[in-house]
Amino acid sequence: QNQQQPRATQSNTNTSQHQHPNPNQSYLRKEAAATNNMKFLPFLPLSLTAFIGAGAIANNPGASPRPQLSITIRDGNLTDIDSLDPTIAWEHSALLANDVALQYGIDLSARTTNLASLPRRIWGRASRVFNDQFALSTRLEMNVQSMERVDFEIDGEDEENDLKFRVIGSTPTGFKRLKSARIAFLEFTKGFDNDGNRVTVNPRYHVNYQHADVVVTYDADDTLIKVTASQDDQEVTISQKLNDENMISPTIRADGSLSLAWDRKLGEDNSVRTTLNPNRSVDVEWRDAAWTANVNFPMDENVNDMRGATVHIKRDIKF
Repeated sequence: QNQQQPRATQSNTNTSQHQHPNPNQSYLRKEAAATNNMKFLPFLPLSLTAFIGAGAIANNPGASPRPQLSITIRDGNLTDIDSLDPTIAWEHSALLANDVALQYGIDLSARTTNLASLPRRIWGRASRVFNDQFALSTRLEMNVQSMERVDFEIDGEDEENDLKFRVIGSTPTGFKRLKSARIAFLEFTKGFDNDGNRVTVNPRYHVNYQHADVVVTYDADDTLIKVTASQDDQEVTISQKLNDENMISPTIRADGSLSLAWDRKLGEDNSVRTTLNPNRSVDVEWRDAAWTANVNFPMDENVNDMRGATVHIKRDIKF
């Protein structure tokens, strides 16, 4: 869990906590200005396609990147077409001058027939390593259906000193001054070696909630200890690897609540994680290559009543 991320590039998948921005700021400003006149909106998908396609040809002639189609089945319900939420994600990468690695892409809705509603987001990331030691990466993202702001994520790493930082925030699309930017999240991670074992200290601050905490981990081969502490709450998780296929992770919080997670590998790209939260729920996540299934069983007085169970199934299809 404490492996370092690649220095020059970062993951491009969207998460619940992190924004994914687009590096061509001049282009974003032009598109933001266009939103002031709604008559330009129907032509937005064409302008996005032309921009991204031209960049791909200019930076990497002859390249033919393939899109990815993602289909989500809502709550496992297949009774009608509305239960499906298909999206198409297209991305491309290129190496620019001065060893700047550029990645960019667009997410499209595969269900709508309205051209103005077709694009969902555009994003891009620019990364560079300085002096074979310092890595800096900036990612920008814009929600095409709500173009009032640009979300940004800045990641940095000093490999020699085992230090990382991350800043997440947003800024209005038509900003003219740097002070218009708003930081939402800030964190640093410092790593140490202790007699062959690894220790990390990760202070974090959520600006919007004015909430600060620190995460400390101690990794000793088959045992990982993780302590998360803030002014209001503290919890400790001890993950113990039993063998190559099984790992258990009990967690205890300051209020006395307990939970127990069991990870089991069933084969290559096939694993199941079961989490027991006494008197609350049992959660099961099954990953099998492109399939992901999540099942939640709420626990109440009648443990035999499964009518409250919810199921989420997702399948990624790559062409």
